Amino acid sequence: LASPCLFISCQGGLIGRSWAMVFASGGYSVKIYDNQPGQSTKAIVEIKKQLQELEDAQMLRGEATALQQVALISSYDDLSQALEGAFFVQECVFEQLEVKQSIFQDIERLVGKDVILSSSTSCLVPSNVFSKVQNRSRCLVSHPVNPPYYVKLVELVPHPETAPAVMDTTHTLMTKVGQAPVRLRKEIDGFALNRVQAAIIAESWRLVQDGIISVKDIDLVMSEGLGMRYAFIGPMETMHLNAPEGLEDYMKRYGPGIQRVLTSFGPVPDFCGEGSKGIINEMCELIPSDEQHLSARKDRRDQLLMGLAKLKKDH
Repeated sequence: LASPCLFISCQGGLIGRSWAMVFASGGYSVKIYDNQPGQSTKAIVEIKKQLQELEDAQMLRGEATALQQVALISSYDDLSQALEGAFFVQECVFEQLEVKQSIFQDIERLVGKDVILSSSTSCLVPSNVFSKVQNRSRCLVSHPVNPPYYVKLVELVPHPETAPAVMDTTHTLMTKVGQAPVRLRKEIDGFALNRVQAAIIAESWRLVQDGIISVKDIDLVMSEGLGMRYAFIGPMETMHLNAPEGLEDYMKRYGPGIQRVLTSFGPVPDFCGEGSKGIINEMCELIPSDEQHLSARKDRRDQLLMGLAKLKKDH
């Protein structure tokens, strides 16, 4: 077996389970640790169920069968045992800075100096997450997109002291297990994905709040408009292809208009103020926020993402 990876998960969390599935699909031995006794064992039960469903749907990743992949995953309630033999640590505890700092302090005391320490955080910069680690040259954030088994992007965000070789090794590892890693050259609040997402959220919110468009229709602008092509090509390539002579030509034609529109954008919306209630109510009329309705829509989302992932794989 290949050297194992370690995944730290909180209460057998979704991201930890998904990472375990991704790395097992690449043929790696995976050790799951949870500080709540029995949670890591429960996580494997859920993973086995998911992998079997994926195999039945012919969407299982990797060369091995579902049972062979499950056999690569083991559970531990003892951190030192879970870390034994690991070359890569992927932390998946909840988004609380002090908890992440503490777990990495504990991990560093138990692993060799060459073991890479990686965090799944989506909103904490590496310089804060790893501030209490002594050897920060082997630390980085590997931020997945939920759920990472279907959405393959991983943002690799370096600590200011991260060694280039650590970024290279992690990029190679993520590529080998079928993810789509992107490198940020330095840390920034929100990384790349969430900064772009925040811009879309803010303008969508403003358009609804200002009475320009409905919640339902602004979602259609993305799902039936921009999202159709962004599922396969990004904004840069879109512009490059949308003018006869490429990106420079596009900017000559449309750059002034883009600048004019951007200057018309309003301030950052108050997402929790009185003005937000109407938008929230409108959304809840479309999809009630009770567990039954939300679970059904999440299942639908995952099924659609599975289908899209298959389409992208086949093309």
